[in-house]
Formats: sequence, structure tokens, C-alpha cells
Amino acid sequence: QVQLVESGGGSVQSGGSLRLSCVASGYMSSNYCMGWFRQPPGKEREGVARTYIGTGWTSIADPVKGRFTISRDNTERTLYLQMNSLKPDDTAMYYCAAVGGGCPSSWRQFNVWGQGTQVTVSS
Repeated sequence: QVQLVESGGGSVQSGGSLRLSCVASGYMSSNYCMGWFRQPPGKEREGVARTYIGTGWTSIADPVKGRFTISRDNTERTLYLQMNSLKPDDTAMYYCAAVGGGCPSSWRQFNVWGQGTQVTVSS
């Protein structure tokens, strides 16, 4: 059973940076997709970035492209989300998630979730 634990959230001013971490425990083969998702207050959960473990393929959502970077450290079984040039619109609960098989774009198809970490960006 895969378990995910996020950390690294916090409060920053507009233009600042944060790095989120997601540590995975339990068996996870290379045939896994991991991603970062976020849910702003009162809004639906949305995708931020995804990566396929086996190939290193990555995808970044348009609203954060050029500002956010997804990466992983396989040795430490950790997924990262580097967030630069943060904006107030980036304020949300950020979740790490995983799913075996392909790498779907919809959060609804991910079946393993962390507890989330809050990111708040003030203007």
C-alpha cells in the first residue's frame, strides 16, 4: 500500500518561492504516475503537474507553466514541486497523488492521495 506525505507549504508574499515535497512509502513500481494537484478555496481540485516514474515524462499545467517545476528523487522516493514567482491565485491546498498504469490528466483517476499542504500567497 503506497502512502504519501506532503510538506513544505506555508505563507509567502507575491513573487516568492516555495518547494513542496512528497515522500512515498510502500511498494511503487516504475509503472506509476505521480502528480501535484491543488484546490483553491471554494473551487474544484485542479491539476498542477504530473510525472511518469518509468520514463521521466512530465507535464505542467498552463497556469503555472514557466513558474513551477516538478522533479523527483528516486533514491529518496520523494517528489518535489518547485514554485517560483508565486501569485495570490496560487493560494490553495496542494496535494500529492499517485496512480498505477498510465498518467491521466484528471485528478479523479488518481487513487492514492496525501493529506495536503496549504500554500497561501499574499499580495
